[in-house]
This record gives sequence, C-alpha cells and structure tokens, in this order.
Amino acid sequence: MENKKTSIVVPGSPLGITTPEQLEQIAATAKKYNIETIKITGGQRLKFMDVDNDCAAQVLDELGGSVPGGIKKGAHTVQACPGTMGCKYSRKNALALAETLTQTLSQMPVPGKVKVGISGCAFNCCQGYVRDIGIFAKKSGWVLIFGGNGGGKPRIGDIIKERLTSDEVIDLTRKTLEYYAAHARKHERTARFIARTGLEGLTRATLAG
Repeated sequence: MENKKTSIVVPGSPLGITTPEQLEQIAATAKKYNIETIKITGGQRLKFMDVDNDCAAQVLDELGGSVPGGIKKGAHTVQACPGTMGCKYSRKNALALAETLTQTLSQMPVPGKVKVGISGCAFNCCQGYVRDIGIFAKKSGWVLIFGGNGGGKPRIGDIIKERLTSDEVIDLTRKTLEYYAAHARKHERTARFIARTGLEGLTRATLAG
C-alpha cells in the first residue's frame, strides 16, 4: 500500500530570508529523500511537498526543526516586504521591525491564528488591511491596523493609531494582542472578535494614557 504523504515547512526561513548555506542544505535534504517539489508559501516560507510520512520526522530533524505541539504561542505568520533594504519607495525598515516583533510575540499565547503583514510604505505590499495585525509606514511613522481578514468572510482591519515610532508600534501591537488574548473565544480570529465585541473596548484599554 502506498505511504501517505505530508508537507513540511522548512525551518530557518523566517520573513522569507535564507542564506546560500541554508539553501544548499535544503537542496541536499530534498534530493536525499526524493522530494521533487518545494513550495514558496504565502507566508514567505519554504515547504517540502509530498514527503513520505515514515521519513518526515527525519527530514525535519535534518533541517533543524521539531514537531510542533502544545499551546499555540506567537504569530502564525509574520510577513514583511524588503523595506529599505531593497525598495526605493520604502519609508521604514520593515524587515528589522518584523524581526523584533517576531521575538516580542514569540512566547505570547494567542487564542487563534494571528497573521502579521508589515510593509515599509503606504503601497502596503504585505496587505496589512486584511491581516490580523497590519503595519505599514508613512513619512510620519508607522500605522497599526487590527482585525483584518482575507478569508471566506473578508474584513478590512481598523486603524488603531498612526504616527508611531518603531518602539511604539511594537508596544501597541503587544497590548492589542494581550487584550485579544484576554477576551477572545478559543480559536476566534481577530476579525470575528472585533465583529462580535466592537472596537471601543480594545482602543480604550490599549490607548489609555
């Protein structure tokens, strides 16, 4: 009987960034286990497709990962544009902010899947208005959006605050997710949470002072 297949997200490529050495290891592992297709995901990560279940754990181990388990913590996906490192329109360093924000949120328990999109300019290439957390830059500073969703019931997120410094947008993002974690139902995404509760409670709690 044919083995069932699974897919594996390659560790070591957060924010869509990798190195020549990592790519060499990825290619060598794929060839070793006869994996013919590697997919670039919507979250800017790499995914091995059609991996035999009986060797999936070995593949993951060789790539430096582990089987996830326990309570979900941190953002599911943090997507960022090249920012000032590679875009002439960018106002801010989106990759640097994304890296710091990922570290800040990594151990924060969240009720449901949280997708983050960070763009270095108002073209908003990472689609912040349809992300749970959307952040984009203007000349005047960062803009924070909350409660967007691009799924089967799309919702345009709400602007929480504008003209933020990098430290301020990280702090306010943390506060909004803490409020969401404290008041949302299990597995409730931010868009459904805001549709159910309204925005006033969140802004009152996070913007106070």
